Amino acid sequence: MPNHWRSWWATPLVGLAGGALASLIGWPLPWIIGSLLAVIAVRCSGWTIGEIPAGRQTGQWIVSSAIGLHFTSEVMAQLISHFGVILAGAFGTLLLSLIGILVLRRSGVDRATAFFSSMPGGASEMVNLAQRHDAQVARVAAAHSLRLLSVVLIVPALFTWGLPDRPAPTPAQVDWLWLALLLPAGALLALLWRRLGQPNPWMLGPLTACAIASVTFDLHIGLPNGLGQVGQWLIGCALGCHFDRAFFRSAPGFLARILLFTLLAMLAAALLASGLGWLAGEDQTSLMLGMMPGGITELCLTAEALHLSVALVTALQVLRLFMVMFLAEPLFRLWIQRG
Repeated sequence: MPNHWRSWWATPLVGLAGGALASLIGWPLPWIIGSLLAVIAVRCSGWTIGEIPAGRQTGQWIVSSAIGLHFTSEVMAQLISHFGVILAGAFGTLLLSLIGILVLRRSGVDRATAFFSSMPGGASEMVNLAQRHDAQVARVAAAHSLRLLSVVLIVPALFTWGLPDRPAPTPAQVDWLWLALLLPAGALLALLWRRLGQPNPWMLGPLTACAIASVTFDLHIGLPNGLGQVGQWLIGCALGCHFDRAFFRSAPGFLARILLFTLLAMLAAALLASGLGWLAGEDQTSLMLGMMPGGITELCLTAEALHLSVALVTALQVLRLFMVMFLAEPLFRLWIQRG
């Protein structure tokens, strides 16, 4: 136990320093991006500090609870009335994985590795599927890690500095009684979700619990100021621990193609969202963010920071996640049979 403690004691301090510095210079999402970059820098210097035990899960629990509280009865009614647009957007981003498959296959990567490296699903779920189909698991994990890192570093900055400022909404009130009920309920649902083997339990469990309560009782409440930043800091520290010098030195050609695919997918998602938003009369910026090939947590935090439709971005990301989970393996088997 002492050795284990010594491996991660410095991680929160490094992340705290990085988050504070990013906040001072005005970087978007400073507490997640600053802590992420600080931890990566320290690990690449040769000091391989480790991940805080349960840090990512705790951070996701806090952040997803805040996201769930954005769902009110009015917001849910709007989402239901625009479900067709959300479904089209989620399916469209699923098709963008064809770009990655094409890029990787042209470089000689085997079918299973190319397919599961390109799917816009959760990294752990895609790694599990890759193992079942004899893909190169290390490359699949590296592909999803680099894609997430690229999106976290690029998307918030582009959206923050490339779009006009929007008026900030009135801060939601804090109801400590409801929070005392909802936060533990979200944690319990996450544990149940994990036991049932469902994807991303610490994101989707608390989000579901808070969203259901918020819609049912029309709460219009939020987390206290500063708690969301704590969640971002924990997530950033955890994400940074996936990278070190060995990661960036491994298969540089493969990683360069993943970066190319990610950039092309982001561009295609932006164009697709613009067209879909124009046709449906929806907020193109929120659609664009929801269709980006990144993680639910990071993109929803970006939507919240930019005062966009957090519920729309969440709905697109969650629906796409479940589409990938249910369709990825059958589609791969169909591809193999036809091949």
